[in-house]
Amino acid sequence: MNVIRLVAREFFGMFVDDGNLALLALVLVAAVTAAVKLLALPPLVGGALLLVGCLAILLQSVRRAARASSR
Repeated sequence: MNVIRLVAREFFGMFVDDGNLALLALVLVAAVTAAVKLLALPPLVGGALLLVGCLAILLQSVRRAARASSR
């Protein structure tokens, strides 16, 4: 049973290294999708929001990692 759990953890870790980064990206995609579908936001604006949001999330993740490595 431990081997199966270890393999599942490693498999999950291959796709999700930073859980916070993955969660924020999923929330951003869901929010922009809802805005485009429900609020009739133009898709080009939605794409721009995705780009800016993903860059902001990535910057926040890099800052957090740099802060953690300097300690």
